[in-house]
Amino acid sequence: MLPDTHPDVAFGKTGLLLVNLGTPDSPDTKGLRPYLKQFLSDKRVIEAPSIIWQPILRGIILNTRPRKSARAYAKIWDKETHESPLRRYTREQAEGVSKLFKKEKTNVQVAWAMRYGNPSIAEGLEGLRAAGCTQISVISLYPQYSASTTASVNDEVFRCLLKMRWQPALRTAGPWHDHPSYIDALAKSVKKHISKLGWKPDYLVASFHGLPVAYFEKGDPYHCHCAKTARLLREKLGMGEDNFKLTFQSRFGPTKWLEPYTEATLRELGEAGHKNIAVITPGFISDCVETLEEIAIEARETFIEAGGENFSTVPCLNSSPESIKLLAQLAHAELAGWIS
Repeated sequence: MLPDTHPDVAFGKTGLLLVNLGTPDSPDTKGLRPYLKQFLSDKRVIEAPSIIWQPILRGIILNTRPRKSARAYAKIWDKETHESPLRRYTREQAEGVSKLFKKEKTNVQVAWAMRYGNPSIAEGLEGLRAAGCTQISVISLYPQYSASTTASVNDEVFRCLLKMRWQPALRTAGPWHDHPSYIDALAKSVKKHISKLGWKPDYLVASFHGLPVAYFEKGDPYHCHCAKTARLLREKLGMGEDNFKLTFQSRFGPTKWLEPYTEATLRELGEAGHKNIAVITPGFISDCVETLEEIAIEARETFIEAGGENFSTVPCLNSSPESIKLLAQLAHAELAGWIS
């Protein structure tokens, strides 16, 4: 018999937490500074010793970069929902998967969170636990695994569990860079987008977020995962290597990053006389500042200035039916044995 002071506890339910990279709360320095501080203080992202890195971060970067980043976010901020596209699409993905589960009569509580910014992973886990979830699956919304992304999400999840007296059973999803539904969805998005352009691309450039070469040399599988995604997509589209390129974007700092660089490649293509280029960003399931500003605006300018004429960016899967179907399939696999 329980004592009268025992609190009421909900239990016995299954939860799913979808986690993306993160977003500032507003497209200004006030929103960017705490976001960048959290992001760039993550030792999975910046592996330099804190005694060296933190003075640089706090004394230089956080006093200069927030203003520049705010200008980039302001260009792509969703004026309808007053949030970043990444936040909007992540929320819509969670809502879509939840609706699909309900339609299937699958009793799973679905939540979403950001590794950096809001809503936090702690909020997502606590919300699911409060709803009675004693078993939770966490899916990082990064198709390709890297210690700086997927592992960082897992780190934060386990840190949150340290504070829980009654911890839920937990599963963390592996990479899904070569999942058939993911490759199919990418191929369909490319075909659909190109069919509406009115011109045929000379090249399709698959641009992935970059990674310091030093991380790759330490054993990070990210480059291999990106290469496999690109190859499978190219083969699915029936394209040859002569009109398809794999590149890497979003360099930060003076160290060497994975090559070839997206910006340099686009400049070379324009200078070589190629007039029509389409770019897809398969490392992102949702459009964000890296796709909407860095590629669709800045990279386009680079290509046009180099002599190009037509440039187009294939939208990410976002909250499309193909995206929801893919995430639901991933969730079903991760929840096997927990749900019928």
